[in-house]
Amino acid sequence: MADMITSAKSLAHRFAADETGATAIEYSLLASLIAIACITAFRQLGTTNSGVWFQVSTTIIAAMK
Repeated sequence: MADMITSAKSLAHRFAADETGATAIEYSLLASLIAIACITAFRQLGTTNSGVWFQVSTTIIAAMK
């Protein structure tokens, strides 16, 4: 019984000390934040760009009359 307790403690200690998954999680969080920033910027740029092209088309149509 004592061997099982020692083995369980050893396993728990190794599990707590293992940090290999932490780096992957940090990189995935960083990548998701970058993706959110890019999507936000592209949406804003698309809205602004749409207004510019609408103004250009209106000016061209008016010039053709």
